[in-house]
Amino acid sequence: MLLALAQWLAEDVRTFSVFNYITLRTMMAAMTSLIISFMLGPWMIRKLTSMKIGQSVRTDGPQTHLVKAGTPTMGGALILASVAITTLLWGDLHNAYIWVVLLTTLGVGAIGWVDDYRKVVHRNPDGLSAKAKMFWQSLIALAVGVFLWSHATLPAQTELIVPFFKHLVFPLGLFGFIALVYLVIVGSSNAVNLTDGLDGLAIMPTVMVASALAVFAYVAGHAEFSKYLGEPAIPGAGELAVFCAAIAGSGLAFLWFNAYPAEVFMGDVGALSLGAALGTVAVIIRQELVLAIMGGVFVVEAVSVMLQVSWFKYTKKRYGKGKRILLMAPLHHHFEQKGWKETQVVVRFWIITMMLVLIGLATLKLR
Repeated sequence: MLLALAQWLAEDVRTFSVFNYITLRTMMAAMTSLIISFMLGPWMIRKLTSMKIGQSVRTDGPQTHLVKAGTPTMGGALILASVAITTLLWGDLHNAYIWVVLLTTLGVGAIGWVDDYRKVVHRNPDGLSAKAKMFWQSLIALAVGVFLWSHATLPAQTELIVPFFKHLVFPLGLFGFIALVYLVIVGSSNAVNLTDGLDGLAIMPTVMVASALAVFAYVAGHAEFSKYLGEPAIPGAGELAVFCAAIAGSGLAFLWFNAYPAEVFMGDVGALSLGAALGTVAVIIRQELVLAIMGGVFVVEAVSVMLQVSWFKYTKKRYGKGKRILLMAPLHHHFEQKGWKETQVVVRFWIITMMLVLIGLATLKLR
């Protein structure tokens, strides 16, 4: 019923020719998702609090985080609801890419929701097992890869584009393309989730990267702009700017409640799904490497965990006692252990992300 209502409203709105412009609908999507999140935020926080859906804090983490115990979590559901409603309202529902990113986001969000629900409601500290999470994430990512390959009509839609080099592209083939899609979606999903450990740390970089991806999506969907800037032309990809704007708008509103000291955490339902959303948009518009640049904070956070765990296991097996590279992983906890205040870590990581996003946007022209 909600979908039918959204379709009717969307078609009715577009009877006015001015609303056919992607740029206008992109701006309206950002404003709409912002307003929805602001309106529903206080109600959702009260609801989560009354249901005692509070965050459990790891005892082996920074001791300063123990005061966060009991803070409402699963607030990412607010972002998902806002993004879904906004996309259905302002997006072109005849566009396949809109449905691919929306269903992927909601699908991975469902995985995160089950994980969060088991942790905070069933009081199961392990939540959904790592193998189960990886299985369902992999299934969704592989399905996206197969769909995008089967619906590709141009070579540019399945090639690896190297930023800063105008003619350096690599044909991937079926298995190479699907493997890349898998790595990007699953990798970005888990990277954002690992970054979401401090108040506001993950959501603001997500907003900045999503905003930049909206620009790339618009260029990819515009035949003249893509040709002029030397970017791959992906017919229909421009609609993804609307989706990215919805993420940016709802993310900014969520930051209002998630800023230090946070009134609510997004949980896995938000972090996993937002990471998957960014990864899916990137593979559609062929900007996987640019995503790695702009989301450098996410990448480094994920790598820090992998290196920490791998080195600990290796040294324990070789020397009988595990050693650590960092004082604590992920990386943001390492800086906390070195004496940085939580707000210092967060703002400095924001500044780094802003710089990386500007570098990513520079690839539009520097080719």
